[in-house]
Amino acid sequence: MSLVCAISNEVPEHPCVSPVSNQVFERRLIEKFIAENGVDPMNSQPLSEEQLIDIKVSHPIRPKAPSSTSIPAILKALQDEWDAVMLHSFTLRQQLQTTRQELSHALYQHDAACRVIARLTKEVTAAREALATLKPQAGLVAPQAMPASQPAAGGAGGEPMEVSEQVGMTPEIIQKLQDKATVLTTERKKRGKTVPEELVRAEDLSKYRQVASHAGLHSASVPGILCMDLCPSDTNKVLTGGADKNVVVFDKKEEQIIATLKGHTKKVTSVIYHPSQSVVFSASPDSTIRVWSVTGGNCIQVVRAHEASVTGLSLHATGDYLLSSSEDQYWAFSDIQTGQVLTKVTDEAAGVALTCAQFHPDGLIFGTGTADSQIKIWDLKERTNVANFPGHSGPVTSIAFSENGYYLATGAQDSSVKLWDLRKLKNFKTIALDNNYEVKSLVFDQSGTYLAVGGSDIRVYICKQWSEVLNFIIHTHDHSGLVTGVAFGDNAQFLSSAGMDRSLKFYSL
Repeated sequence: MSLVCAISNEVPEHPCVSPVSNQVFERRLIEKFIAENGVDPMNSQPLSEEQLIDIKVSHPIRPKAPSSTSIPAILKALQDEWDAVMLHSFTLRQQLQTTRQELSHALYQHDAACRVIARLTKEVTAAREALATLKPQAGLVAPQAMPASQPAAGGAGGEPMEVSEQVGMTPEIIQKLQDKATVLTTERKKRGKTVPEELVRAEDLSKYRQVASHAGLHSASVPGILCMDLCPSDTNKVLTGGADKNVVVFDKKEEQIIATLKGHTKKVTSVIYHPSQSVVFSASPDSTIRVWSVTGGNCIQVVRAHEASVTGLSLHATGDYLLSSSEDQYWAFSDIQTGQVLTKVTDEAAGVALTCAQFHPDGLIFGTGTADSQIKIWDLKERTNVANFPGHSGPVTSIAFSENGYYLATGAQDSSVKLWDLRKLKNFKTIALDNNYEVKSLVFDQSGTYLAVGGSDIRVYICKQWSEVLNFIIHTHDHSGLVTGVAFGDNAQFLSSAGMDRSLKFYSL
C-alpha cells in the first residue's frame, strides 16, 4: 500500500502528516502552501510547519507512468531489463576469468615454493649429514684437494711416483706391508697343499639347493642388490649394497637386518666387511668411499680419493688400508683410520677407466681391470705396473685371486672366465660360457679349492680340474634376476648370492 499526497495525488518522496486534518502531504508542497496561506488546505484550520509530523517509511515505490502500461512500452522495458542482465552477466564472466587466472598463478607459485622448500630441505639434510661425518675428521681436506694437483705432477712420462711420495707412502707403511706379507706367505707354506678336513666335498657341493631367500633388505621402488660380502670372521653376517643407495648388514642365522646404513647419494656398487672389526666399507658412483660402524649404524669416515665413479674396492690383509679403482683412471691406496689417500697412481700411457680392483692374498701386489679388456698387475711398494694380461674383449667386470697365491680368475663382457698363472704370467685356462653370459662376480673359497661364478646364473668349478660342480638358475630369468654377487661360507658349508631381483639367497645341502 502506497501513501498518496492529498495535494498532488502522487507518492510523496518525503511524506508528512498534518495533525489538523490527519492528511498525508509531500513536505515540499505543504510547506509552500503554509508559507502562502498559513492554514491546512483540507479544512482551512490554522497550521504551521512545526506542527507537521514526518512519516518514516522505506523507499517509496512509485507507480509506473501511464505510458508504461502499453504493450510496446512493456516490451521495451523487458528489452531494457534483458540488456541489463546480459551486461551484468558479461561483467561477471570477465571477473570469473580474471579470478581463475589469479588462482592459477597463485597455485603455480605455491607449487614452485613447495618444490624449492623440498629441495632446500634435502640440501640441508645432506649438509647436516656431511657435517656430522666430517666433524670427527679434521684431516679430510687434504685428500680432497689432492687429485686436482696430481695429473700436473705426474708429467708426460707416466711417472706418478713423485705424487705418491708426496701423499705419504712412508717407509714405515711399506715395512708394515712387507712384514704382513712375510707372515702370510709363511702361513701358506705351512698349510702346503693340504685341504681342510671340514671342507665340503665336490660331490656334496653338487647337491646344494636353495634353503633360504630374503627379498626385503632393500627398497622395492629402486630394485636390485648390486654387491655383497660376508664377514670373514663370522660368515653368518652378510653385507649388501643396493641400487637404493643403502648398505645393509644382515644376520643369516637370526634372519634379521642388523643395520641399514644411509649416506651415499648414488647406488652402492662395492662393499667389504672388515675381518676383525665391526666396520664395513662401501663405494659408489658418487665418487666417495664410506667407512661405517655397524654397531653405531653411522658413517665414521669418508674417503674422497677419486673424482669419478668408484668401480672397485679391496681391503688389504692388514685391515688398515683400502685399495680403490675408479673411472677417473686412477687406483688409490688409502688409510681407513684417517681417510687420507696415501698414494694415487694411473697408467698415463693407457688412459682408460679402471673397472675393478683386487689385492693378492699377500697384499704386496694387486690387479686392476680396465675398460679396454686389460688386466694389469701392480707392485704396491713401487707403485709400478709389473705385468699385463691381454686376452679378453670388452670391459673387465671382475677379478679374483686364489688363496694359494698362484691363480688369478678374471671375467669380462665376452662371456668367458680366464685363469692366469701368476708364476708363468700366462693364461692357462679359458672357461667359455653361454652366449651373452654376463659375468658379474668371481670368488674363490678360503681354501682355494672352488671358484664360484655369478652372473646370468650361478656356477661353481673345482680348481685344477676346472670342471663344473654346480650350475643352477635360482634368481629370475630376465635381467632383473642377474646375479651380482656370490660368496662362500666357512669351508664352503653354504653358498650365498644376491641379485637384481632384490633377493639374498642361501644354498646348502
